[in-house]
Amino acid sequence: MSIKRIVSFLPSATELLYELEVEDMLYGVTHECKYPEDAETKPCVINSVINSDELSSKEIDTKTCQLINEGKEIFVIHEKNILEADPDLIIFQDTCEVCAAYINQVSKAIQILQKKPIIYSMDPHNLQEIIESVNEIGKIIEKEGKAKKIIESLKKRIEHIKKIKPETKLKVLAIEWIDPFFTAGHWIPEMIKDAGGENMISRIGEHSRKLSMTEITESDPDIIIMMPCGFDIFRTISEYNKILRDSKSWNMLRAVKNKKVFAVDANSYFSKPSIRTITGLEILAKIIQPEIFLNLDVPENSFLQIK
Repeated sequence: MSIKRIVSFLPSATELLYELEVEDMLYGVTHECKYPEDAETKPCVINSVINSDELSSKEIDTKTCQLINEGKEIFVIHEKNILEADPDLIIFQDTCEVCAAYINQVSKAIQILQKKPIIYSMDPHNLQEIIESVNEIGKIIEKEGKAKKIIESLKKRIEHIKKIKPETKLKVLAIEWIDPFFTAGHWIPEMIKDAGGENMISRIGEHSRKLSMTEITESDPDIIIMMPCGFDIFRTISEYNKILRDSKSWNMLRAVKNKKVFAVDANSYFSKPSIRTITGLEILAKIIQPEIFLNLDVPENSFLQIK
């Protein structure tokens, strides 16, 4: 089956399709597909029932847990737009029903579509699988040549970071949610390791989970990286100031005392299994080994030291 019309239920897939230069084949995206900017001009086929811009971290967590416990959907389909998109291919994920449109939405789309599309789950848990997904999607849409060039470039950038081995590894704790605390899982532990740090608490490929203040204290990190899922550095610092800045237990941590707490643009470079996670790796390298990677260019506002 020749692919001519694609719907993306996943922001990282949307980013990749633009990188593969097939944006003209993209007939539907999600409300979260904001990169590149042109993606926002595409018809929206998925939206969230939670307005995270207006809620605090705690309120987002409470609302999400409530919906899941009640068996209600976090994401809803725009039926009119999905019908007009009439896709040959739907790309989705089945890693996390909280982070992006899930298999439930795919099932609903297939039910209402007259022509049954190919469905592909982009479901990586580490950097190698992210790279493999580039190859797989390249094959599906017959863009193997372009996919190969992207992969070669990504591997070269990864190797540039990995080949630098620090004499002493700093202990690094990445936090994916502030209230309540969650670890940063999946590909993040691998990224910290590759950037020259010793990842604390979470393990490569594992899901993120709730984290206690006791665990944070006992891990005694040299560096703490705040990367709340879906937040940029400004939203992260705003939440940090409201929730943690005046916390006595938080301020007792060595990393906090030494001003080694950083906010990163999680939404762009860490939360999604996109090819921009390689930029995330470069950001981590600058944080963990600042002297070595002083001249490594990363995007503006991609990270900030919290004073």
